[in-house]
Amino acid sequence: MPSSTTTPHGGAAALLGEARERTFELVEPLSDEDLHRQLSPIMSPLVWDLAHIAAYEDLWACHRTGGMELLRPDVAATYDAFETPRSERGEIELLREAEAREYMGQVREEALGVLERDGDGFVWGLLLEHEQQHNETMLQALNLAEPGVYAPRRRPLPPPPAEAPSGTVGVAAGPFEMGDAGDRFAYDNERPRHEVDVAAFEIDRGPVTNGDWLAFMEDGGYARRELWNEEGWAWRSGDDVERPLFWRADGTVQEFERVGPPDPASPVIHVSWFEADAYARWRGMRLPTESEWEKAATWDPEAGVKRRYPWGDEEPDPARHANVDQTAFGTAPAGSHPEGASAYGVLGMTGDCWEWTATEFGGYPGFRAFPYREYSEVFFGQGYRVLRGGSWATRPRVARGSFRNWDHPHRRQIFAGLRCARDA
Repeated sequence: MPSSTTTPHGGAAALLGEARERTFELVEPLSDEDLHRQLSPIMSPLVWDLAHIAAYEDLWACHRTGGMELLRPDVAATYDAFETPRSERGEIELLREAEAREYMGQVREEALGVLERDGDGFVWGLLLEHEQQHNETMLQALNLAEPGVYAPRRRPLPPPPAEAPSGTVGVAAGPFEMGDAGDRFAYDNERPRHEVDVAAFEIDRGPVTNGDWLAFMEDGGYARRELWNEEGWAWRSGDDVERPLFWRADGTVQEFERVGPPDPASPVIHVSWFEADAYARWRGMRLPTESEWEKAATWDPEAGVKRRYPWGDEEPDPARHANVDQTAFGTAPAGSHPEGASAYGVLGMTGDCWEWTATEFGGYPGFRAFPYREYSEVFFGQGYRVLRGGSWATRPRVARGSFRNWDHPHRRQIFAGLRCARDA
């Protein structure tokens, strides 16, 4: 699956270098102790991520593409995500930071030599997006740490718009092309592109905000059994959940090192699928299906064409289209990027927060695992729910309209929110 338009020969090295700089920027403020300890039981020690990035690149660029022996076969199992699950990573011996950085440097030198000989765009796209995706999971781990562990340097966020997005947008019934066309880098679960006939529906013009969520809480949303499905109510009751993750009983929210009141104009994040589903019921609505979400985000009904992003094929610009920038360290007020509207006029569908959908994760008709089953296929049919759109912590290249994220319905460490839908 070559993808020269995405990672042209001669340009891949620069893209990989920029991703590596961002990786090191994320861990630079950490103490040695915090880099090596497990900040949360559900996340990896960040030093594990560093060496894992190297091991993945060693496997795919040097070994499988370049035909070389693994540089560090002695640690291959330790840094294989399936051989060593997260539950074990805080209990085993890992490379220290200096060793991990040396490993990363040695692998990159070998990989760039392979790149000079082999311009297979898919492999280089795979390595690039793999490291960029780990940047986001590293940010999840850092956000789970206690205040004081991590104090990022932040980019200013845009001011709220004069008028916040409100109401719903109608999407007429009819077919559209769902998934990736195959002419640029994409993962196997985004393919093949196929036609889906979607019934007419309405979808929120903007994402659900903190102010919206406060109204849900004030109306007893967490205590009203009729709003929750059986599994969700058992989770809410068993974990005594009364508010989004990082929200405190005193009305403040922790965001990395900051503690303060939630911005009512910004999208709510760190809610589970169960919470999102209950909120939608409270609104008298539901979560959109995955196909509804993608149609509202990427289909241009007038031209009859699929857009890579809601506004077109141009990659997200944080100043114009979307709040997709890991230096923001937070969500912008809803509606801050009117130029990022989809053809239907829906705002904020890329950036700020992932959005839960009603759909369970599975393969499209004609799905074929590539290049390995463990990226997608092993998660099919296991109750994971699909998220769409990308968050502020997602790199722009990853946040395309066809990209599919997934997680357990009870997970809240991801930068995830929602918007609601209903039948027309």
